[in-house]
Amino acid sequence: MSQKTTAISFDKVWRDMEFLTNCFRQVLKELGQEELANLLSPNGSKKKLPDDIKLEKKQVQVLSMYLQLMNLVEENAAVQYRRKLVNNNGMQAIRGSWSETFQRWNSQGLSQEQMQEIMGKIKVTPVLTAHPTEAKRISILELHREIYLKLIKLENTAYSLAERKLIGNDIMTLLERWWRTGEVYLEKPTVEKERNNVVHYLSKVFPLALKKTDLQLKQSWTEMGFDPQKLVYPRLQFGSWVAGDRDGHPYVTAAITEDTLLEQRKTALELIYNQLNELVAHLSFSKKRNPIPSVLNKAIDNKLHLLGAVGQEAAERNPYEPWRQFLALMLLQLSNTMQEQNPHDQKVYNSPEEFLEDLLVLKSSLLEIGAKRIVEDLIFPTERLLECFGFHLARLDIRQNSEFHDKAMEQILKATYPELPEYRTWDEDRKIEFLTEELKTNRPFGIAGKSFGVEADKVLDCYRVVRNHSEKYGAQGIGAFIISMTRGLSDLLLVYVLMREAGLNPNTFQVVPLFETIDDLLISDKVMDSFLKHPAYKKAKDSVQEVMLGYSDSNKDGGIIASRWHIYQAEESLSKIAKENKLRFKFFHGIGGTISRGGGKYHRFLESMPPGSLSGEIKLTVQGETISQQFANRLTASYNLEMLLSGTALQTGYTCFPQRAATYPVAALRKLAEYSKEKYQGLIKHPSFLEFYGEATPIDILEMSKIGSRPARRTGTRTLGDLRAIPWVFSWNQSRFNITGWFGMGYALRKLKEEDNKSYVQLKEFSDKWPLLRYILIQVETNLLNASPGIMELYANLVNDDKVRQELTSIIKTEHSESLEQIGAMFNNSRENRRQSLLDNLNRREDALMALHHLQIKNLEQWRCSKDPKNDSQVTLLLEITTALASGLKNTG
Repeated sequence: MSQKTTAISFDKVWRDMEFLTNCFRQVLKELGQEELANLLSPNGSKKKLPDDIKLEKKQVQVLSMYLQLMNLVEENAAVQYRRKLVNNNGMQAIRGSWSETFQRWNSQGLSQEQMQEIMGKIKVTPVLTAHPTEAKRISILELHREIYLKLIKLENTAYSLAERKLIGNDIMTLLERWWRTGEVYLEKPTVEKERNNVVHYLSKVFPLALKKTDLQLKQSWTEMGFDPQKLVYPRLQFGSWVAGDRDGHPYVTAAITEDTLLEQRKTALELIYNQLNELVAHLSFSKKRNPIPSVLNKAIDNKLHLLGAVGQEAAERNPYEPWRQFLALMLLQLSNTMQEQNPHDQKVYNSPEEFLEDLLVLKSSLLEIGAKRIVEDLIFPTERLLECFGFHLARLDIRQNSEFHDKAMEQILKATYPELPEYRTWDEDRKIEFLTEELKTNRPFGIAGKSFGVEADKVLDCYRVVRNHSEKYGAQGIGAFIISMTRGLSDLLLVYVLMREAGLNPNTFQVVPLFETIDDLLISDKVMDSFLKHPAYKKAKDSVQEVMLGYSDSNKDGGIIASRWHIYQAEESLSKIAKENKLRFKFFHGIGGTISRGGGKYHRFLESMPPGSLSGEIKLTVQGETISQQFANRLTASYNLEMLLSGTALQTGYTCFPQRAATYPVAALRKLAEYSKEKYQGLIKHPSFLEFYGEATPIDILEMSKIGSRPARRTGTRTLGDLRAIPWVFSWNQSRFNITGWFGMGYALRKLKEEDNKSYVQLKEFSDKWPLLRYILIQVETNLLNASPGIMELYANLVNDDKVRQELTSIIKTEHSESLEQIGAMFNNSRENRRQSLLDNLNRREDALMALHHLQIKNLEQWRCSKDPKNDSQVTLLLEITTALASGLKNTG
């Protein structure tokens, strides 16, 4: 059944793609672009290389649109595939779904009450970020959405041929609009534009996805035979880094942070206002047909007294509809809140909790007259909206690098204790001793507003913005203070001192370490233990402390296997520290869109965590193009939210109600990670590696890109350490080496087999039993298949030094071949059977991708040889090719 459904899904992709391609060809012909239309004909060659740069630009746009249409078709096919799966096998057939989770809990012997207990602990916070590789303009995303909806319409078999033709015409109109719209930002996007993009998803996409996900949860719970009234809904809130993350981002100023906090609050209030307006439209109950509960009458009287003549005027618009009257008064109070002006001493909502009180009055009055269904269908979604978005929309994290904080402190001390040596020259013990003494007093170093130096002023200005905003509106709009590159206890204590200097209450906000490199992950438990035991540590009321783990730098540091292993080990050791200190850790996973940076299916990612490490609360980043891939369309968005929430619940269940502990070959995987790291670091430390990397990948053009507002390097120095992990991954993916996602695996498996066969056999035996190992193997194999030795050779030919080219290419290609062979040997089933979907996906894209690679290589070579490296026309063409490849490969960084 499964294979048949899969085959049908593949056939559907080909049919739908043929239909859209024909529409696109027709549009091109109508626009007089016959030569370009022929590129899309069944017998046309997408690899044809025109000599005219204008024609090349058009060819790139054709191929880019073609590949993006393919992504839309595949997304729709996946939705239809899941529907067929549910129809034929039930809701539990969807891997990672709520239905499957409930079935698994049932088979473990958990009662309904125990399941409710688990659900009550769940709190998931996706954090939206913008990064240097985000490659889609919002106007293009909106066109994608419109075309996708037309595809959905074509699923309706009730449409006549004439109606289907009209839909086809609509699609061609959309394709023409798309063709006439530029793909690449002509100007580098500002932080404000990136913020607006994130706000669009938070206000227009996630509220609808949340509603559908909740309905799916309720249906799954009910189908288990459980009482729907006893269903506990998991908490979902959102975070953002856009305009809060200032690590290596000089354009994120205190003023932009302040403006963003206000903009997000304004949007959240508008979201709730619009929801209330919908309730007004639906709650047209007449008091002539319904008894009026006293609680509602009393609430209306109180509001009329509070709001005076303006309130009386609002209530008189619906004299026989008390529920509408109350909603009208709520709208008036909310409008006052939005205007932030109170000319007639009219009441505002000072907090979401005050608004919730009124909502509960509405709810209880409806329940009193027996309108249970109305409460479930109309009032509950409003409650959820408020719980999820509040008056703040998303919590803005404040992130800065520990080195930047050290510079700031050095400037403060230079101004106040000029006789002391520079702070950055102190050892860790001296820093801790000094900061500990300082934290015994509330005395600041300088008077309010004193200038200490560039870095110090930037930090303190940001903290003052947070203080002012939280004092006026409450602290809900602020997330955590995250310290990148946390190396020791002093990095955390220093933030408390800086908070004191800005008059910011350290009891209100959490200071959160970000452990990024492998060395930092290895000492993370010791750092956190010393932090939790320090007298200055501010324990949260709910005894939950956030800890962030970085996937990007640990991967750049030691390769994918070592990165995964050390993060796994860190989670285990940190969980023990939390238990010893009688609190829980909320792990914040800094994952990206690519496999190299923790990407992949949410339920697989969550299953790979150590059993018992998930406390119920989790944060994770949703970065770059991942936001649009996973959440642009409502059905896909609700599916991914369900996977995230359900997967978190499943793993939390193992913490709340531990099952019989499984024994995994931990020592064998540790050894594999060591061998893999050895091979990987041997490559990146090769004396000619940076030369090869700089010439065999398009990293130089990526650093000039106008895709994101953030610079590609933290400080601008030309070193591997200074290069951000995201463009590092992006550049290797563009040239199809993909080394960040597989290099070292083949060597490690072979060495383990030869030197410790017992451990090798253990790993092979557990390749399908241990979720972490299976996750690593599948993810690495995916990266290996996405890589292409033939295309590697083409990019390697850009390297000028023959010896460097031959040596490094040989090392990489040999390891690629070895890794494919060794990964294949770990599974009993053939790759063709196991990876049918991925292989089909790659086959569909091959011609278009190959043409783009040829164009990129040709233009890179010309650009590098030109006397004008800032040649606008060629740089723009290269950026367009880069964006097109990112679309076709379905990832950037």
